[in-house]
Amino acid sequence: MKGKVFLIGAGPGDVELLTLKAVRRLGQADLILIDDLANPEVLQFAAPNVEVIHVGKRCGAHSAAQHEIEALLLQAAQAGRQVARVKGGDPFIFGRGGEEMQTLLAAGIEVEIISGITSGSAVPATLGIPLTHRHFVHGVTFVSGHSHKDGDEPDWAVLAQSGMTLVVYMGLNNLAHISQRLIAGGMTADMPAAAIQYGTRPEQRQALAPLGQLARAVEQRGIGSPALLIIGRTVSLAHSEFTTSLQQLEELT
Repeated sequence: MKGKVFLIGAGPGDVELLTLKAVRRLGQADLILIDDLANPEVLQFAAPNVEVIHVGKRCGAHSAAQHEIEALLLQAAQAGRQVARVKGGDPFIFGRGGEEMQTLLAAGIEVEIISGITSGSAVPATLGIPLTHRHFVHGVTFVSGHSHKDGDEPDWAVLAQSGMTLVVYMGLNNLAHISQRLIAGGMTADMPAAAIQYGTRPEQRQALAPLGQLARAVEQRGIGSPALLIIGRTVSLAHSEFTTSLQQLEELT
């Protein structure tokens, strides 16, 4: 039997946001490679006695190296297995799905992409934050806040002037730096902003504050990774029970 790999997006965390196609493909696989950022509850849709390998991929924690994951995928598919490669969110949005697809296709392995709901859209929605709104902003930019080892990072000054809602993945550890660069680039320090941990899951936590105060609010609330940053005028539309005034923030210090 010819092997095949399903690159599956498991969604932002809430297992009910898994797509029907993802459920079907999980049930067809005889091997599952799953990331730590994917909710393990999605394994309930796998076939009985399926082999499951946890391959990590959480920022700041030990995980399988990317080349090791790709080697496992190649080995299994070349042996004729049906492999579900399960990633949090969407495999093609900061999920390295494109790299894995290229490696597999270069080796003649059939690949099927199963799109998932990305945390960039689903997580802000849990607080009633629209990423676009015709009276506030006409676009959104998804960007990585994780700097590469060579120091390469987004042009925060350009992003500050874009007028777009910014959704920053993997940016919590660099939040103070990102805030400083955006403000230095011309974004106002009172721009509404949010940091949301474990978005869409029961343990979700959040901090909402003006951009210049967000790093302090995150520290005071104990927000950790994995977390998403949302910066822009529409954050002001968050449900009232989640908003934090400057006065309340000062009372925490």
